[in-house]
Order: sequence, then C-alpha cells, then structure tokens
Amino acid sequence: MNSFQTLDDFGNNTAVYADRNYSYSEMLEIADDIGSNVGGRTLVFCLCSNNKESLFGYVGFIRGGVVPVLLDASIQMDQLRRLIDLYKPTYIWAKSKDQYLVNTMESSFSFGDYTLFRSPSPHQHNLHESLALLLTTSGSTGSPKLVRLSYENIFENAKSIATYLDITAEDKPITTLPMNYSYGLSIINSHLICGASIIVTNASVISKEFWDLCRDQEATTFGGVPFLYEMLDRLKFENFQLPSLKKLTQAGGKLSDSLSTKFAKVCREKGIQFFSMYGQTEATARMAYLPCEKNVEKVGSIGIAIPGGELSLQDEHGNAITEPNSRGELIYKGENVSMGYAESIDDLSNPDENRGFLRTGDIAYFDEDGYFFICGRIKRMIKNYGNRISLDEVEGILSEYGHECICAGTDDKLYIYTLKDDDVQIKKIMKEKVNLKGITIMKIDEIPRNQYGKILYAELPK
Repeated sequence: MNSFQTLDDFGNNTAVYADRNYSYSEMLEIADDIGSNVGGRTLVFCLCSNNKESLFGYVGFIRGGVVPVLLDASIQMDQLRRLIDLYKPTYIWAKSKDQYLVNTMESSFSFGDYTLFRSPSPHQHNLHESLALLLTTSGSTGSPKLVRLSYENIFENAKSIATYLDITAEDKPITTLPMNYSYGLSIINSHLICGASIIVTNASVISKEFWDLCRDQEATTFGGVPFLYEMLDRLKFENFQLPSLKKLTQAGGKLSDSLSTKFAKVCREKGIQFFSMYGQTEATARMAYLPCEKNVEKVGSIGIAIPGGELSLQDEHGNAITEPNSRGELIYKGENVSMGYAESIDDLSNPDENRGFLRTGDIAYFDEDGYFFICGRIKRMIKNYGNRISLDEVEGILSEYGHECICAGTDDKLYIYTLKDDDVQIKKIMKEKVNLKGITIMKIDEIPRNQYGKILYAELPK
C-alpha cells in the first residue's frame, strides 16, 4: 500500500508553494527523477529542512520504493558519522555545499540546493519488503535507535488523520514543524493524499515573514507543540487577523489546561477549529484526538481513539481495566503501530515485531464518557517516602497556581526547577496540596528543550 502512487490523479492542483507554486504533476516529475537516480530499493539518508528539495526527495523515495531515514539537516557531524557507520546508507540527500559529504562521497544528481551523494563503497542492504521509512525517536537525532515504519503504517495513519480533521484539496497547511519529526511529517502525508497544497517555509512563527506568508498564501491550518502555543500566547494570538485560518492542531506533549482552554475559546470566537491530539513516533504519528466541540468541556483529555484505532488500559499485572477513573498503562491497537525499532543495519530485515499492539508507557484513565486522560509517564513516576507520585502531576499542580516549573528526581529526591524567585510560594503549595518531603528547589535561567520544543530532563542540573 503506497498511496503516493496515486498522487498523479491531482495533476494540475498546486501541491507545494515554495517561492512559487509547484503542481502535483511538476512535483512528481522532479520527485521521480530524484528517486530514479537512486536506481533501486536501498537505504538513503535525507537531511531535512522545510524546503522543496527535502519534500520532493521524500516523495520520490517513497514512490520509488527507496527507504529514507529522515534526519534533521542541522544534525551534529559526529552524530551523523555514527549513524552512517551503523546503517551504511547508499546515498545521502543533502545540501550541495555540505563539505563533509563533498569530501567523502560522490555527487551523482542535483536539484535546487540539494545533491544526491553516493557512497564510494555501497553496502548491499537487506530490507524487509514492508519497510518504507525510518524516523528517529523523539529523544535525539543522534540516537542510533530508529523507528521502523511500513507503507501501511504511514498511509493508514494519514487516511485516519485526514478523516477526523476532514482534510480536503482546499486545505493549505503551512509548515511549523520539522518534517523529520513524526508530527510534522504526518501533516505532510495526510494533506498530500487529499490533494491539498502545502506552504513550505523555514520561517519561525515569531517572525514577520511567517505571518506575511500566512496571509499572502491564505494558509488554512498549522500544527504545533505546546512550546509553539506558549509563544503564540505571548504574541497575543487573539489579536491576529488571519481570515483564511480554519484549523489549528496541537500535539507533541500536553498543553496546560489553562492555555488549552484559552486557545479553544479564542478559536471559537474566530471560527477556527482547534484540535488537541496525542501520538508517538512508535505509532507513526497520531493515536487519539479530542473533537473540537469537546475541547472546553473535556479540557486536558487526549480524547478518543482515531478512526481504525483502539485505546484500552491495563493494570500492572496485565489485566484489562474496565471501570472509569481507574489508572493503568495506556494500550493502543491499530494498523499505524510501527514494525519495531532498529539499532543498526542488521535490524532492517526484521519482520513486524509489534503486530499492531503498542504499550505507550503512559499512565492514564478514562471518564464515564470514554474520554482518556494522561496522568504521566511510567518512567516519570518516583516513590516519595513510600508514596508513588507522578512528576508530571506535580508539574500540573504547580502550573495551576501560576508557577512554570519542571520536575525531575529519583526515589525520595524531588527536584523542582523554576525560572523565578518563587521558592517560598512553591514550598507552601507542596506542603498544603501534596505534602511531599525531600524537595529541592532550584532556579534556572531557561528550560532545556530539543528542536521539537520537548523538555530535555536529562540536561537539568542536579
């Protein structure tokens, strides 16, 4: 199942705006040219930015049965070398001026600012027939662990997302997320299969260039992680005049209840649909969504399973939880669950190890109406003098009282990191609301985040 094979049907529809319009026919001619220069089914690294070269290359590789590994174009050189050693790509699709690649590989084909660099000693890859794509886990682009996705994973998830968001050929999303990030890529996939037009830009949402492009090209939708919505709040999004904007989506972590409610109400006033969603790279992208008509009534909920998917809970013994408001590990079943992980070239021939079943690692409950709520990560649970607590819940409590804090720690050691001189107030809340001991409060200058806006807890000081 390779839905990019049917993109020819959209012919003269605009597929991409990147300095100018490219029709589907023109995009596919370029994409197929890139893919054909690879010559056959093998492994290619694609060093991505939000530009036409990365997007056309990705489409060409998928259409041609080539297996791309999508990496951030700004990846550190030592991380890239490590991945090259582990996976031995036959080609690397990257900026033509990349001096490391110019000096170590052969140039075989160019389009725009990108060149297809060929390994001087290509490896014969043994690729499973269903393997379509490899993405990094959300932790680090330098991690050797990659998520193995099949054609069925990609396009079943894209169809499901297109269904619940009611995506049509009239939609015009603008890029706000890296395309090597599963959320950013899912926006591309779900819109392309519907014949929509994608506005491609690397401009930041805090720049005038981004909003001018939004207005000039009449963008109808964009997606963002919580950090992006925090920035939009500081920019006073409620005062923006964007008459073409019809849909906003949010995923990549939990947006605070207060900010989620604010955006839901602002969007209703502006006639914009606001969708909160939940997913993991291990499930291609999305597993759940909160219908926009419920985003105030059910604030904080990840919602319900996407079309074709199934959510359930299990206790610590593996037994199904059927009673509302009882906590357990969130389990997902669906055709978008990945084939498993790869940690080296030897894993690329492995069969589907998950068989549509994913333990998410998240603790959750569902309410009387069947809407699911995440309480925290299993790995983010610690024991505080005999009591199990969720670090995510502690962060949530502090957020309710207006304190932007980050929590980390181990058993009997809880660290609370704050950006302000508010340790006295934090101690008071901790004593009155949760009665926790062994707390250390530390002021930091900024919260460490990766390029997706996710918090890097391991980089917090101890």
